[in-house]
Amino acid sequence: MILHIIAFIFFILCFLLGMTWLRSGLFNIANQKIKKWLHYLTETPGKGVLTGTVVTAFIHSSSAVMVLTVGLASSGLIPFRQTIGIMLGSNIGTTFTLEMFTMDMNYLIVPSMVIGCILYFSRTPSIRSTGMICIGFGLIFTSIRAIQWLATPLTTHPSLRAYIVEVNEHVLLALGIGCVLTAIIQSSTVVTGVTMGFLAVGSIDLHAGITIMLGANVGTCITAFIASIGGGIQAKLTAYAHIWLNVIGVALFVPFIPLLAWSVKALASEPDLQLAHASVIFNLLCSVLVLPFANRFARFIERIHLPKKS
Repeated sequence: MILHIIAFIFFILCFLLGMTWLRSGLFNIANQKIKKWLHYLTETPGKGVLTGTVVTAFIHSSSAVMVLTVGLASSGLIPFRQTIGIMLGSNIGTTFTLEMFTMDMNYLIVPSMVIGCILYFSRTPSIRSTGMICIGFGLIFTSIRAIQWLATPLTTHPSLRAYIVEVNEHVLLALGIGCVLTAIIQSSTVVTGVTMGFLAVGSIDLHAGITIMLGANVGTCITAFIASIGGGIQAKLTAYAHIWLNVIGVALFVPFIPLLAWSVKALASEPDLQLAHASVIFNLLCSVLVLPFANRFARFIERIHLPKKS
């Protein structure tokens, strides 16, 4: 049992390391271009959504995009109201990574790791970054398979089985787990990815998986909030808007978890793929529903959080 827990923690750390290397490699290659995209392609909420979606799907991290957005708002390069579209798009873009996790890419793990290790020792920054991408890719898919393998012995152990039953039966507990773990790890993608591993082997049910995913969407707000500390009023407004958007979206969706579960079961037969689809539906619906009211939403945030004039 102890060995299984140690191995589980080890592969979660490998998952985190893989995500870090993947996004760092992609970010190093496209850093300056991303800043220009976010600056020039956010004049309207629609452009902001498209830009946020593409950039997040490319670098595989909504948290990184939100930190960058908070930084641009803090420096005055982007006014707060233009950040609304980016955060709506980043919520959509992060679902591409979860869909990628469901693909069978085991045959690419070894070649990716070998090529990555070779390229990593290059003196050319772009080639070195490409090596980081390949190594990160290999670590991610290795960790996913290992977590799925470890999920069965862990969750069938008598000392943990009771906790798993509690997660399956109590919505608030599952929400709390998703929220707290994401706040600690600072990656909703990693938390949802691990949840997909437990779902794939039947350790938790789909309702609990969806609830944890929703909690992770709330927990991911902590990253932007931390980035906004000391960053001025525009940065703080951006972080507050991100929190309000995700909290309201999750609160509205919780009563419809059974309907969402029924919908994704009709779309796919594999539980992990069902959860990935649920994430897409949730984030897409939330963003599409808020988009027409983006300016009103921005005014709402300003009215609540801007300092009152004396």
